[in-house]
Amino acid sequence: MSAETLRILLVEHDEARCSLLKEGLSETGCTNVVVVRHTHNLLRRIVDAAPDVIFIDLGDPDRGLLEQMLDVSRSVRRPVAIFVDRSDPDMTAAAVDAGVGAYIIDGLKKERVRSILELAVSRFQAFDRIREERDRAKQALEDRKLIDRAKGILMRERSLSEEEAYALLRKAAMSDNRRIAEVARSLVTAERLPK
Repeated sequence: MSAETLRILLVEHDEARCSLLKEGLSETGCTNVVVVRHTHNLLRRIVDAAPDVIFIDLGDPDRGLLEQMLDVSRSVRRPVAIFVDRSDPDMTAAAVDAGVGAYIIDGLKKERVRSILELAVSRFQAFDRIREERDRAKQALEDRKLIDRAKGILMRERSLSEEEAYALLRKAAMSDNRRIAEVARSLVTAERLPK
């Protein structure tokens, strides 16, 4: 996605800092910038704006506000860059854990906006790939457990070997045009029903 087509949500209450960020974004080619002045009901505003990237300038936030913004970052699956004037190691670690793509301390300069935008987007994409790989691995493990349980049921109920039970599951999946894990889930569910 090119900078020209990116929709940026800028959370900024200070007019001067907002102008600085908007100018930096404009110089990178980002012209579709929506500004939100207050953090009240921010999650709803983010959903309504449907941005591609979120820039949040907190200036000198109190710990409660920063934690609220980190919660927002966890809730939305978008690249997020947060600007703060000062921070501590615990808050920096919390920002990384929340998936913030760029956590910038005392670095609000329009010349840095392009690199910050690129960093936020690339880190988000990397985290998203890792999250998808983790989800696929978890699903594969769950599928394997279901298949093993279904094989156990078939082995017990029909006196089959493990290979024969798997072949039967595979044959049923192919004939129904379903995944083996789906057939296994049906068998395990049916086994739980009262007889």
